[in-house]
Amino acid sequence: MTAFANSEVELEGLTLHCELRSVNHRYCDISLKIPERFRFIEASTRQLISKQLKRGKIECGFSYKKHQQAEAGLNINMDAVQALLNSTQAIEALMPKAQSFSALDVLAFPGIQAEKTTNNAALQKVLQQLLQTTLDSLIAARLREGEQLQRLITERCEKMQGFVEQAKLRMPEVLSSLKSKLKNQIAELVAEPNHDRIEQEMVLLAQKLDVEEELDRLETHIVEVMHILQKNEPVGRRLDFLMQEMNREANTLGSKSADKEMTGIAIELKVLIEQMREQVQNIE
Repeated sequence: MTAFANSEVELEGLTLHCELRSVNHRYCDISLKIPERFRFIEASTRQLISKQLKRGKIECGFSYKKHQQAEAGLNINMDAVQALLNSTQAIEALMPKAQSFSALDVLAFPGIQAEKTTNNAALQKVLQQLLQTTLDSLIAARLREGEQLQRLITERCEKMQGFVEQAKLRMPEVLSSLKSKLKNQIAELVAEPNHDRIEQEMVLLAQKLDVEEELDRLETHIVEVMHILQKNEPVGRRLDFLMQEMNREANTLGSKSADKEMTGIAIELKVLIEQMREQVQNIE
């Protein structure tokens, strides 16, 4: 399901930021973007997300920003400075024309400015709380979208139920028409008997008449979809399976249809099922 959430928290001269994005996906696919400084929380972050989100492509990113006052006093790694100067002197002794460099050049060298260290246990606790806060916001957004999808799917189920009832009401007229056609065909065969053709016509008629089972199964699936939508748990995959089953029944109904109106009903059912199938992909 599509959603976005972000949160911030302050810790020891740092502003910690967490951002979560969720888009549609059949499974739970988690990608993380974590600074090297926070790399130790990768496993716990993935575990916490997968425990609460069961479906969707989830992008999680952490970042941090130093406060200006925290940067006022530089933390210099003097051992690294001395090692750099010693190495520079050795290199310059080999150079015919040594070039001078400033203190700013030294400060810009990697490893010279040492970042203030923070206790990893305390940092992990704060980051997990930050992630949980962001997850709560993301889940709330997904729930709002889920409520809207629930209404849309319910509306389509109600329309499908109307078409199924319409098909059942149409069945007596379809049967009457088929019986009339069969009587005419039998009258023709009486004049010129053909037992093989009679048997073929009976088989064909039986196949065309047997749509009540498909209509009953469609009704059962519709009721089950409505029931599943009321559950307070991940239901996306179960709904996905039911969409496949309903589409199979609608296809069979269309292929067996011996009536123009029944064919139209089958088409309308397939359109509604396809619309629901696309929406179900968004449901966890």
